Amino acid sequence: MGWISGIIVVAAIIGVMWVSLYNALVKNKLWVTEAWSQIDVQLKRRNDLIPNMIETVKGYAKYEQETLTKVISLRNMIADMGSEDPAKKMELSNQLSSQLKTVFALAEAYPDLKANQNFLALQEELSATENKIAYARQLYNSSVTQYNIKLGTFPSNIVANIHNFRPEVVLATPEGEKSVPKVTF
Repeated sequence: MGWISGIIVVAAIIGVMWVSLYNALVKNKLWVTEAWSQIDVQLKRRNDLIPNMIETVKGYAKYEQETLTKVISLRNMIADMGSEDPAKKMELSNQLSSQLKTVFALAEAYPDLKANQNFLALQEELSATENKIAYARQLYNSSVTQYNIKLGTFPSNIVANIHNFRPEVVLATPEGEKSVPKVTF
């Protein structure tokens, strides 16, 4: 009778560990999902600001239609994507960020635009939003890393494999942002 109660205790311990590991995996996966939703919120915020920025710039920079068209095109592609492919969405978002820098640079060529209070306010909002996107990307990558560590370490990797948990991909830094800028005096 003693060995049966021993088997029951061992089975109960294994069962509690299994449930605990499974719940930890689910929690980490939900953190990844929540972190991505924070990026999505900031991307939407930026997408909502862009039409106002473009309308403000259009009045001043009549010869810059190609740049403005590219910004609107990228904005629309991101808005139409949904949340299915975070890596592709961030790739397009990086392209949009690059194009927005070009729009901001236009202000240097158009002094009236540079002095426009509406443009300056929108530029400040977009810059703040870009910073929030960068922070949200960091949170997402941190959440993905924690989740992927759980997937790869013993004994949670056994539970993960049996329940078909799959690794997530961290968002890479765009190549253009990795290079050290040249500073000359």
